[in-house]
Amino acid sequence: MSLQPLAELPEHPLPINRALLSVSDKTDIIPLAGALHKAGVELISTGGTARKIRGAEIPVTDVSEVTGFEECLDGRVKTLHPLIHGGLLGRTSHEPDVKEMKRLNIDPIELVVVNLYPFQQATADPDCTPAIATEHIDIGGPTMIRAAAKNFPHVCVLTSPAQYGDFRKALKEKQGIPFAKRQQWAKEAFNHTASYDTHIADYFNELTVKDDEQPEQLNISLPKSQSLRYGENPHQKAAVYGYQDEFIDCFHGKQLSYNNFLDVDSALRLIADFRDAPPTCAIFKHTVPCGIASDKSLHRAWKKAFRTDTKSPFGGIVIVNRELDRATAEAIDEIFTEIIIAPSFSREARSLLEQKKNRRLIRQRQPLSKKTDKQFRSIFGGALSQNTDFTVTAKEDLRVVTKRQPTEKEIRDMLFSWKVVKHVKSNAIVYARDQQTIGIGTGQTSRVEASQIALAKAREEGLSLAGTAIASDAFFPFPDGVEAAAGAGATAVIQPGGSIRDEQVIEAADRLGLAMVFTGKRLFRH
Repeated sequence: MSLQPLAELPEHPLPINRALLSVSDKTDIIPLAGALHKAGVELISTGGTARKIRGAEIPVTDVSEVTGFEECLDGRVKTLHPLIHGGLLGRTSHEPDVKEMKRLNIDPIELVVVNLYPFQQATADPDCTPAIATEHIDIGGPTMIRAAAKNFPHVCVLTSPAQYGDFRKALKEKQGIPFAKRQQWAKEAFNHTASYDTHIADYFNELTVKDDEQPEQLNISLPKSQSLRYGENPHQKAAVYGYQDEFIDCFHGKQLSYNNFLDVDSALRLIADFRDAPPTCAIFKHTVPCGIASDKSLHRAWKKAFRTDTKSPFGGIVIVNRELDRATAEAIDEIFTEIIIAPSFSREARSLLEQKKNRRLIRQRQPLSKKTDKQFRSIFGGALSQNTDFTVTAKEDLRVVTKRQPTEKEIRDMLFSWKVVKHVKSNAIVYARDQQTIGIGTGQTSRVEASQIALAKAREEGLSLAGTAIASDAFFPFPDGVEAAAGAGATAVIQPGGSIRDEQVIEAADRLGLAMVFTGKRLFRH
């Protein structure tokens, strides 16, 4: 194989004499074709693209006329021919290639404009079948894109209508396409086909991988949503990738920061578990909930959530599961709150909250659901993947293990505290009463220490723990945790169970008159 070092590749503007246009998304293809025709460029095209160009009275040659071979197999085979790919891959600055192209009657193609069958959009349709999905897998398009991008010193490739404006400007002003632009568009072309193949691979993984398995290959391809000023700290570069706009609309205030996105993610995950709950308000600080409550109105829910911890919410974020009304907005506005998230905002609430320019107001467009089923975390040399836990524990999922049966009120408080503890970092302890968090202990190396912190915070706020339910994200390894809960005033305990000392823990609960239920599910959050 004869190779040209990159330093020797031609870097002069590339004149465009011949162009191949074959697009699924025909946005702005006519202005582009018109500009090319005006510049004296010969146009080659296929199928619907050729018909559209011809309909605009712009001269165009069908690919089949170039290859001497008709389109076949329902259009599956059109451009896969040596006269096309030889024109794309021939190095016109490399004399052996030029001689061979002349011998084989292959004419160079200096421009390829291609975008692909809409596979992702097709498979997003609930009625899409594997047969329909398969027909939306483009073959000739990616092949042409990759060929042109590989040969970017001699060929220009465009894969998005967003690139057409810059191309037309360069064509008019530079009398050719600069090397830097060709290299940039080649990079974008390879990213485009990589993303396309990732969506196809993921679709087939979903078809064939069992629910209790993870795929053999982790494919992640996400477009950059925006560059960020910095990461967790000012000296760290950062950006956010993906489709956040599908879930949130930050319609007021400064751009979200790296840490803001982490906070918003935590808040959205918690509120997803309260989708069907009464009006609920949750307050977060550094991705950790510091107060959650449900009540008959958002205003009452806010007051109860804030009562849990009146210090931590300053500079935190608030999320609610109902339209934010004026009364609740006024209560939140009494403290410095960095972000407020709601499914909608009343006109009066917006008018009040938008008076502070830097406060971020976010409308939640849709709840987190199956579309966000996978969670990923980077680690040394790779990544971890797991399924997101969207399940909400119900009364029928509980197994009473003590002699005393819990009351209906205790069951409601246990289920509420269990929803919350799921979103508190391990070791996690949550005391709750009347659909309100009373004490939250988070992120400790000892479960007893987490409980002690929850108790200390509650007492500091002047809150009594009498009659509370306590939730633990993992089993109590020793009876001392249950004994401490009873001593604080708790009357009911909800925990996964599964300790080798479960019997000792149950005996302690019985001795202290507690009601205890097992869920059979651990809720670690590291």
